[in-house]
Amino acid sequence: MLNLNRKLEKLQNEGSYIKVGLVGAGQMGRGMISQIEGMKGMRVVITSDLAVENVTNAYKHAGIDAASIQETNDKEAASKAVQEDKVVATKDMKLVTSLPEVDVVVDATGIPNVGAEIAWDSILNNKHIIMLNVEADVTVGPLLKKMADSAGVVYTGSAGDEPGAIMELYDFADAMGFEIVALGKGKNNPLNLEANPTTAEAEAKEKGSSPKMLASFQDGTKTMVEMNAVANATGFSPDKPGMHGFEASVQELPKVFLEKDKGGEVNGKRIVEFINGIAPGVFAIIASDKEEVNAEMQYLKMGDGPNYVLYRPYHLTSLETPLSIAKAYIDHEATIAPYYGLQAETVTVAKKDLKEGEHLDYIGGYTVYGHILKAEEAKEQKALPLGLVDRNVVLKKDIKKGEIITYDAVEQTEESTIWKLRSIQDREF
Repeated sequence: MLNLNRKLEKLQNEGSYIKVGLVGAGQMGRGMISQIEGMKGMRVVITSDLAVENVTNAYKHAGIDAASIQETNDKEAASKAVQEDKVVATKDMKLVTSLPEVDVVVDATGIPNVGAEIAWDSILNNKHIIMLNVEADVTVGPLLKKMADSAGVVYTGSAGDEPGAIMELYDFADAMGFEIVALGKGKNNPLNLEANPTTAEAEAKEKGSSPKMLASFQDGTKTMVEMNAVANATGFSPDKPGMHGFEASVQELPKVFLEKDKGGEVNGKRIVEFINGIAPGVFAIIASDKEEVNAEMQYLKMGDGPNYVLYRPYHLTSLETPLSIAKAYIDHEATIAPYYGLQAETVTVAKKDLKEGEHLDYIGGYTVYGHILKAEEAKEQKALPLGLVDRNVVLKKDIKKGEIITYDAVEQTEESTIWKLRSIQDREF
């Protein structure tokens, strides 16, 4: 991300700025609007949310005068407002993805099917798309990236999200020629496979977050999805189904990621993993076969080798998203994307005993959680990707708690965009 500040300043000094369209004015979207309002060379010119008051409040909290906020669902009125240096609040998601003045679209909805629609529409309208929606990315990202490449626009995940932060460490180490042994993140709450919005409600209220979102962290789904995105971007894979979830300190990580026959705890290299005890950080385990490099690493107090850890102790979620916006628009580069296609799959597992005819609900809900497998394992088992789950998915048979739900165990009451895109992706790849 080096030098983006100077590039943005240059853009502003030339009398121009990146015009950002945002879908979703929840916690992530609100923070991003305020962060961008304090930056040079960029502005969120239009935001959509089903509750339009969320948008107007987000703009006001960012310091934008009420007279400069235009509430409309009309395209001509929205264009005119942007041209007059006003910002637009709307309920219409497609107005964001189609407005001619918008350069870059950001999806901050967290809903896989909605994210797929936003990305699809943005690419068709020749706009760069930043995904703060890892669930959609791990499900249909390879197809969306291929579409974006063909259209000459950038499809990317976001800086600040843990996959984006991990990818920065990966690119740094890879560019210098280090062997990269493992990539991972810390998990900051105990794994509770039964977590749901009810059990998470009190803590969510204390933190000012969504109970559904918190439950998706507690039941491990979010961790599985995030490391799935890293696997698809790097060609790495989980060392075992669901990953290990080791307990370790940062200092202990180099030894943890030695192979078992060398005194460590893993079966191989080039793996993705999560660690209890180092949250909210992300890490890369690196090594070198060069004697002089190892001597220098030891001199620099990076450890005794043969493995070393690069650790970043923070990730600023949507506050860092503007860096990915600038990188896409100015440098025409992604922060993180599924360069290796589907290397892993986050599959759907029953959170409780489920009955034939029962509707599945949503990520962080009451019925299912996510579990990462290697992509070939998921394919062999005909496992249902978690990103395809919503209220339109109905069980055709009983499923026991802890069982992987397969394609042949479900049917749709109505086909969604993400199912259609996944069907195309499966044929294409």
